[in-house]
Amino acid sequence: MNNKKKYSGVIVPAVTPLTQNLKLDHEALGKMFNYFHEHHVMPFINGTTGESSSLSLDLKKEYIIASCKLKSAGDLLYAGISANCFEESVTLAKVGFDNGADAVVAMLPSYYILSEDQMKRYFEELAEAIPGPIIIYNIPLTTRMSIPLHIIDELSQHEKFIGTKDSERSEERLRESLKLWSSREDFCHFLGWAPKSAEALINGSDGLVPSTGNFCPGIYDEMVNAVKASDHERALKLQKISDAFGDIYQRGKSLGESLWALKVLMNEAGLCAEYIAPPLYPLSDEEREKLLKNYRHAIEKNSLRLNVNTNV
Repeated sequence: MNNKKKYSGVIVPAVTPLTQNLKLDHEALGKMFNYFHEHHVMPFINGTTGESSSLSLDLKKEYIIASCKLKSAGDLLYAGISANCFEESVTLAKVGFDNGADAVVAMLPSYYILSEDQMKRYFEELAEAIPGPIIIYNIPLTTRMSIPLHIIDELSQHEKFIGTKDSERSEERLRESLKLWSSREDFCHFLGWAPKSAEALINGSDGLVPSTGNFCPGIYDEMVNAVKASDHERALKLQKISDAFGDIYQRGKSLGESLWALKVLMNEAGLCAEYIAPPLYPLSDEEREKLLKNYRHAIEKNSLRLNVNTNV
């Protein structure tokens, strides 16, 4: 990985902490941001893990403004602006930059299937309308479209586009992405595919966007530091721990179900409640108990302490 790039390291795709009446939980947000800061990771709000497609425009604006106020000196804040309505994305970007966000993250609208030309034009028009740096977010799981690498590479020549976050599960795509951008000083590659985190860093990715970092960010901070020190053996051991914790809330579940399960674990860690916005809903009490049992076992097995007051 390139240690000199401004946009690099661990970016946590933060959940949106909600109260029982589905309002933004400001107290929990403060706990989350303090926890991230302690472990040297940066928050990415209003993304997929943050249930952004289920939240009102007003709540997303509120989340951006509150997060900007909580940002610690020296930290970066990434704000998701994705929406099916172009003007909503532009509005969220302007709210972000007006209040101190460092970069915005945009994926394709998810209703219509777009041609390659339409994809490129969409991002180009975003760049013209938005007053700051943009990260291109590729996530076929939700958009049902894969942004071709050559389109991202063409867009990377525009000064507004400073990187890409890729959550597509393709080893070939990962290899080709690193060939294209690992040596670029002006364009960054972030991986949103947690099982390949160590491999990506070792081979030149600039950073990671792991949802598991919501409750155990120290694993990824240590992984990045291990790769910087060329301690690949340590990085690969941490990858196994990452895999174990990811499996607890993801294996056998849909994306929506895993987001509830993630909040269950965060509630156990004392970070936020497990309330989730429709159309997502909690699973059974039996499933909750199974999650917590597996979570506690994994903590004990790996000799970890995870809560808001202690380091990993």
